Amino acid sequence: MHARKFFIQRRGFVPAVFFCLLWFCQDLSAEEPAREVVFCSYNVKNWLLMQRSFGDPDEPLVSKPEKEKAKVVEFLTEIRPDILGLCEIGSLEDIKEVQTRLRSSGVDLPHLTRCTGGDPTRSLGLLSRYPIMAVYSQTRLYYQMGAISLPMQRGILDATVSITPELQVRFLGVHLKSKRAIPEADETLMRRNEAHLLRLHMDQIYAQEPDAKVVCYGDFNEHRNEPAISEIIGSRAGPGLMFDLHLRDAHGLVWTHFWDDADVYGRLDYIFVSRSLRPLVDMKGSFIYTAADFDKASDHRPIVMTLLPQRKISARKK
Repeated sequence: MHARKFFIQRRGFVPAVFFCLLWFCQDLSAEEPAREVVFCSYNVKNWLLMQRSFGDPDEPLVSKPEKEKAKVVEFLTEIRPDILGLCEIGSLEDIKEVQTRLRSSGVDLPHLTRCTGGDPTRSLGLLSRYPIMAVYSQTRLYYQMGAISLPMQRGILDATVSITPELQVRFLGVHLKSKRAIPEADETLMRRNEAHLLRLHMDQIYAQEPDAKVVCYGDFNEHRNEPAISEIIGSRAGPGLMFDLHLRDAHGLVWTHFWDDADVYGRLDYIFVSRSLRPLVDMKGSFIYTAADFDKASDHRPIVMTLLPQRKISARKK
């Protein structure tokens, strides 16, 4: 009788110990510093309400086609970003839709922020696994072209993400004026002015914090040799120098965008990092996402950067 009673108690005791140990290990893993942090920048091509055909002013506004949305989520689920920067996203509800779909696919990014500029339709979004500890987005930036005052179309998303207690990274997201010509002003000069506003904002950051760890990312709608990109990179002698990661795909190619009407491939999407953050970038884990059917989701390809928060930085690299 006593032996049987002991056996029953023992059977109840063992699972209790097992679950306590399991909880303890999970708790430790939750507190364990991240070994790598994956950041992805992606222009998701009009994930928003808009007229999907031209010539009919009475056509209702509709969202991005379901097949395209599913492909976006499929690609992002494979990338599994810890932090995700979005271009050509619409309302807060659109960003939350991306967040919900990713969560259902096993990618939980509970923290988010959104930035708008002069364009009331297209905005910028940032989703993060880690807390967003500060937001200083620029939504009302203007520049002068002759007698015309023009707004920066999508503004500058500025969010500081706390990856570890020792590592806070400031993410600056932009989507510069498209290459589509408009009657109001020259589109190249518009991008040049928007790039200048971005550089002024970065200079302000570095004036306050010379060693700030900054990521500048997005759809710049500009080729690498253009003055707008040169201004964003900055002076090699100055504290605000930004390094172009110059990412490649699985075939060694650098294009990030395909313009279907003209059969033109180009590099329009970039990730730039500050001098202080560059040593933490794992270039082997940073790339342009490769998929044969990329155009089923967007005319852009996702670009990916991996950070190694625990990497030791020598004094020379600093």
